[in-house]
Amino acid sequence: MAADVGVRAGIGRAATRRQVAAWGSWDWGSAAFNAVIVTFVFSVYLTDAVGDDLPGSISASTWLGWSLAVAGVFVSVLAPVSGQRFDAVGRRKRALGVLTFATVACMAAMFFVRDTHEYLWLGLVLLAVGSVLFEVAEVPYNSMLRQVSTPATIGRVSGFGWAMGYFGGIVLLLVAYVGFIAGDGDTRGLLGVTTEGGLNIRIVVLLAAVWFGVFALPVLFAVPEVPRTAADPGADKVGFLGSYAVLWRDVRELWAADRRTVGFLVASAIFRDGLAGVFTFGAVLAVTVYDIASGDVLLFGVAANVLAAAGALCAGRIDDRVGPKAVIVVSLVAMMAAGLVLLAVSGPTMFWVFGLVLCLFVGPAQSSSRTFLARITPPGREGQLFGLYATTGRAVSFLAPALFGLFVWLFDADRAGIAGLLVVLGVGLAALLAVPAPRGDTAYVAADTEAG
Repeated sequence: MAADVGVRAGIGRAATRRQVAAWGSWDWGSAAFNAVIVTFVFSVYLTDAVGDDLPGSISASTWLGWSLAVAGVFVSVLAPVSGQRFDAVGRRKRALGVLTFATVACMAAMFFVRDTHEYLWLGLVLLAVGSVLFEVAEVPYNSMLRQVSTPATIGRVSGFGWAMGYFGGIVLLLVAYVGFIAGDGDTRGLLGVTTEGGLNIRIVVLLAAVWFGVFALPVLFAVPEVPRTAADPGADKVGFLGSYAVLWRDVRELWAADRRTVGFLVASAIFRDGLAGVFTFGAVLAVTVYDIASGDVLLFGVAANVLAAAGALCAGRIDDRVGPKAVIVVSLVAMMAAGLVLLAVSGPTMFWVFGLVLCLFVGPAQSSSRTFLARITPPGREGQLFGLYATTGRAVSFLAPALFGLFVWLFDADRAGIAGLLVVLGVGLAALLAVPAPRGDTAYVAADTEAG
């Protein structure tokens, strides 16, 4: 029965190059939210311009942190049951479309956030709601990985998607920087857009919304909808609240039948938080510890994303040959070695060399983490388990920031924060080593065999 469900869902069938490219196009477009909204542009605009004169003792940065924390709680609650329902009712692609364009609508609405503190709350609400919608949208998107790959190609397809995301972010950031942000004075960029009311940044946000919307379209037309799954009879009949009872039942069954999956969810949550910490604190360390000029940080970010994308592409093929666990283990070990060197060296040159080595292995670890889960997930449960994947990641997202701050405080040096990140990566690596690697007898391979 499980194999039959997998075959009906399209699992194991070779996708066309058009379908793979369409699936990766969503990753390319989604970089608009990750790079422009969350990381480099809109969040900085909120804290440095919109909320810089905020009255009261609580800073705009603090409110930003709290709003994203609240968003994280909602993601943790909504992601697993949402994924389960997408699978049960056979509306994975429809859910991806609705959630994607709801995110695009939030991004477009950010255009109305002017650079005065009265607009801070509107900006924070839109950012928090957009974050929830975006992260829940990633659940059906990641679940489609097995629809556009086979066991022989899943690694390179996943790596292709991650690389598309990195490259999309690079191109969009460069367009935004050159066209609307570069320079000083009352007008910015080659287009000479005024900074009054934060207009140049608001246009960048609008550009990001259009970018995401356009590049999200191909997957909705090229990849077929997944049929209803029979893997969990009755799951499509319960209401939203009843889905939590189904989820709890399934998690208990999963723990009893396949603790490998539970172990991997825990291990990946830990090391993925360490990977996120590398990008989160890398720019801070570049300026405060290694004397990188603030204007060169963007250049380092571009180089870092290029290498991460290249690493994901190359590692995808290795993943298909030796398996995802080996790729993740080697990547984490290499990153820890580079981190130890960074603890001992100084100067911009050393940071460029070993900082980029770190980034080279971030992409492979992220990509192969996705393929590891896809390979061990029972057919018809992709949405549910990728929902749990999102939830477990959120559950420990405090680890890297907390240990980074703790080590900085204990040793009274920003450099010591690197040690905190290495601890998170090391704990994640240790937990992963205890998880058996996917074997040739996985349900995914079984589905492929029956389909072939």
